[in-house]
Amino acid sequence: MSSSTSQLNELIEITRDGQRFYEHARDEVKDEQLKSLFRDMSQAKTQVIQALAIKVAANHEQPAQGGTIVGKLRQIYADTRATLSTDVNATYVAQLEEAEDRLLHAFEDVMEEAGPDVRAVLSVEMPKVRQCHDRMRSLNQHLK
Repeated sequence: MSSSTSQLNELIEITRDGQRFYEHARDEVKDEQLKSLFRDMSQAKTQVIQALAIKVAANHEQPAQGGTIVGKLRQIYADTRATLSTDVNATYVAQLEEAEDRLLHAFEDVMEEAGPDVRAVLSVEMPKVRQCHDRMRSLNQHLK
């Protein structure tokens, strides 16, 4: 597996963590606006995954199909905190913002070290990643 495929597959896994976390959080919160936002965010992650997977497949490699252990642990941690919290919505929003931080930093790290072909793909997807990150950060600050 090439270095660029490895980098893209790592981003696919981290993005899939976020996608799954948003889907899970959508099922856990009661607020309809949050449910709608979480659905939108999950769909944004799906689009990013598809774009990265196309690039991996174009290199005649297999796109990553799973997520990461860190992503699953973050979801379990959020569930535990939500169980103990008086504000389930704020708990999930805060944990999702942290997941967005992780994803944004992963994209930035790969952008710095990747070759031009990977950077070209990431430069198209980076605005979506940054927009999702900023949206969750703003919502988290608003709920504090």
